[in-house]
Amino acid sequence: MQSPDRQVRIVYDPYVLPGGWTIHGAANGLNQEWSAHLGRQTPVEIVAGLTDALTRPRSAHAPNVWAPVQEQNWHTRFEGRHYTATSPDENAWMHYRQSPEGEAMWWTGAKDRHGNGWTARFTPSTPMHLVQAFAAELASPEPVMRPRGRVPHSDRIRTRSVSVLPSQLSAWQQARITAARAATWARSSARSARPRTTARPHTPTSSSARTRR
Repeated sequence: MQSPDRQVRIVYDPYVLPGGWTIHGAANGLNQEWSAHLGRQTPVEIVAGLTDALTRPRSAHAPNVWAPVQEQNWHTRFEGRHYTATSPDENAWMHYRQSPEGEAMWWTGAKDRHGNGWTARFTPSTPMHLVQAFAAELASPEPVMRPRGRVPHSDRIRTRSVSVLPSQLSAWQQARITAARAATWARSSARSARPRTTARPHTPTSSSARTRR
């Protein structure tokens, strides 16, 4: 999948190792080339939070990647060259890591006590508002919907049964698609509505013109 301006490409490939989602942004006048890689088991709500942020206009405020996790009482701390945020149950984390050579990357994920989980990483040139959107979904306390039998057995997971009709699922999906298309249309319209500078009409002059008496 590619954005209308061909600046962003989204690929899902479950048949290669480690597989999963790859989002690549091309270099332009404002941003360097960047990429994000999300493992195959990354929750769909987190993937959607990141892709939705691609279609929304950027906020006028400077992004703060750590604000969403701090609002949910995650533990944040420095570890040498690295900065780390860990969820209260210690099952999820988000790291900003720097090597001795100065290379940096965002590394995040979640894992249960049995080692099952997923990871994701972002290049340091990834736009910060996208990393912040990812962090907001990662730390979100909102419940998620899963089919019966698809929830891992854990004493840290609370579940309750709800009845959902196929028509409701279809309506929710269509509402999300409509909202994403509307955001993309609004952004494209804003770009096309920008005033363009036009050259002043040129009045030709001639050195051979004569003055009338």
